[in-house]
Amino acid sequence: MYSNSLIELDRAHLVHPVASYRGHEQQGVRVLASAKGATVTDASGRQLVDGFAGLWCVNAGYGHESIVEAATRQMRELPYATTYFGLGSEPAIRLAAELAERAPGDLDHVYFTLGGSDAVDSTVRFVRYYWNARGEPRRDQFISIEMGYHGSSTVGAGLTALPAFHAGFGIPFDWQHKIPSPYPYRNPVGEDPQVIIAASLVALRAKVEEIGPERVAAFYAEPIQGSGGVIVPPRGWLKAMRDLCRELGILFIADEVITGFGRTGPLFACSEEGIVPDFITTAKGLTSGYVPMGAVFMADHVYQVIADGAGASAVGHGYTYSAHPVSAAVGLEVLKLYENGLLENGRKAGARLMAGLEALKDHPLVGEVRGRGMLAAIELVVDKKNKTPLPAEAQAARRIFDRAWENGLVIRAFANGALGYAPPLCCTDADIDAILERTAVTLDQTLDDPDVRRVLKD
Repeated sequence: MYSNSLIELDRAHLVHPVASYRGHEQQGVRVLASAKGATVTDASGRQLVDGFAGLWCVNAGYGHESIVEAATRQMRELPYATTYFGLGSEPAIRLAAELAERAPGDLDHVYFTLGGSDAVDSTVRFVRYYWNARGEPRRDQFISIEMGYHGSSTVGAGLTALPAFHAGFGIPFDWQHKIPSPYPYRNPVGEDPQVIIAASLVALRAKVEEIGPERVAAFYAEPIQGSGGVIVPPRGWLKAMRDLCRELGILFIADEVITGFGRTGPLFACSEEGIVPDFITTAKGLTSGYVPMGAVFMADHVYQVIADGAGASAVGHGYTYSAHPVSAAVGLEVLKLYENGLLENGRKAGARLMAGLEALKDHPLVGEVRGRGMLAAIELVVDKKNKTPLPAEAQAARRIFDRAWENGLVIRAFANGALGYAPPLCCTDADIDAILERTAVTLDQTLDDPDVRRVLKD
């Protein structure tokens, strides 16, 4: 009764993100009731290993009492404090300082948001302000990457380059431009890392020339393209793109909403290539998803231009819940967990995950295994030589997610047949092994689908 009543209430009232509204009405919600560690339990009592950490975000895992205590203590002492009017709270100030200390290079200034989408949105506003303050108001054109994801706000969804986020919304805007994804598995130039890097550099340089070098404001890139299918660029790609942006005199924004806070190993994925972006956007792992919060890291040279340009006037950008003290208190506690063993456990678990997924490469449906740390994907095909994706009638996103669920596993199933993994960093060996074993069962079940069997090439 409990579950059925919730299903009906959900069907009648709760609008779900990125969903077919009619499809969801027909299928109904799966209600999650509790969670601990890397395991979630639904309302019927079914236990599942969460191989996706909620939505790439519960990095610390579920049920950390120290996080709950930090939030509870802060809610009792000071449940809200605005940062308007020159006011602030101790946890927000301390979190900004702790993050700035750990960020690459001179990313010394932190603006807090509610999540990743509005972090990206904030960078667009800051970038525009920066160029106006520099006396170059015509620099109002932005470049991102095909198959990239930069949120689903009105502006961010235009930087995003996934069709579902554009259809019916009248975006992208004409000032939002794209270059091809590096996508090693399906890149027209082949899989050689240096050739891929060279092609991306040529594409960015050509796009800047096409728009007009004096018009381009900024370039956005994810260190790993998450919602596009966990697309991992070659080592050195991120640094090469950053170096070219510096040469061309345009700002470089690293979108680390997914990759930040240990997802790929270190606290920031940018540090793996030794680069210092002009901005970094983060969210998700910042609070391990326990409460909403995002952050924009702004380089000192950008901050100084904006501050000098505004002078005695206010920089007119803000949110009611920016630097929320409860979220900041949670962020401080989660940061402690990262540094007290969670990052190290994530590295070990990530190595086990990648090794286990690599062992599945001989499966008839596995075309590629890719990933870094606790962020991975396997891409399914029905013809390995020609890299032919699963047929549309196989309904990969729906069927594979449903099968994995029935097998006690939560993963991301993309429409193109890629399966995404982003487990909590707290995973034990047993958790990782369960993810791998249940993946193998799910693959075998998919292999038995008549519409897959019909087009499978040996």
